[in-house]
Amino acid sequence: MKKVIVSEKAPAAIGCYSHAIEAGNMVFTSGQLPIDAATGKMPETAAEQAKQSLENVKHILEAAGLTMDDTVKTTVYIKNISDFPAVNEVYATYFAKPFPARSCFEVGNLPLGALVEIEVIASR
Repeated sequence: MKKVIVSEKAPAAIGCYSHAIEAGNMVFTSGQLPIDAATGKMPETAAEQAKQSLENVKHILEAAGLTMDDTVKTTVYIKNISDFPAVNEVYATYFAKPFPARSCFEVGNLPLGALVEIEVIASR
């Protein structure tokens, strides 16, 4: 059975998706754009956007009763792979060893002109 996870601290979905779905012991977040839920705006730089995306993920995991330490896999989408070092520096402040498995891709475009989008899978 699946359960919908919603956080009032994360921005509302801009499409037909849930913040996260819990299935068994696993929580799967949707990709989180770097939108500040309070202002509806995105920061300008890739590093700032990575921080906001990760804050949104953190809020969603908290709504599920989890923390960033429960993350087992992340996927990071970056508009320009040359921003990877800056994004990685921010990313490293949200996770501790042993780090979750991760995939990172440069993509042609992201919704609303974002530079970064991050999704995670967490386990209880």
